Amino acid sequence: MGVAGESKGMRGRQTVRDMILSMLAVGVVVWVGYLFLPHDADGDGVRTVEYSVAASSAKRAAPYPLLSPEGLPAQWRATSVTYNPASMGGGKGNAWHLGFVTPSGQYAAVEQSDARPEDVIKAAVASGEPDGTVDVAGQTWERVQGPKARALTVRSGGATTVLTGTASYEELAELARALK
Repeated sequence: MGVAGESKGMRGRQTVRDMILSMLAVGVVVWVGYLFLPHDADGDGVRTVEYSVAASSAKRAAPYPLLSPEGLPAQWRATSVTYNPASMGGGKGNAWHLGFVTPSGQYAAVEQSDARPEDVIKAAVASGEPDGTVDVAGQTWERVQGPKARALTVRSGGATTVLTGTASYEELAELARALK
């Protein structure tokens, strides 16, 4: 009977020892991974995208003068870019989207479509209300203020362009000045 009791005690110590050794092995793998895998401790986690090639392709495909910014300062970081032709469905017409994180850390986007202007504006600024106008580089833009976002809108060339987001009207105007 004494032998069986010793065997159980020995097995319990081996199990604890095996568990500790396994945890140490996992810890070493994690530590080595942390040392050798790239990481940016000072970064803000924003993943940027290059949009110039997508803009060039979309400009060739769009049935209206598609606008994208040129010459924005480096603090404007593009985060998303898409062009969806009307044939993709959804009733949104031909739709161009380009999203940014602004220098102040807010969000701003270029939304452009040849769908019904009311639908384009409503999709960009839910529950938005007219908020006056502003002149940007000789062009009059309508201001729209919603509960969570604001926008500058203009209709030209068969499309509605909406600059929208949490960015200030001033930052949206800066984006408007860069559109080509």
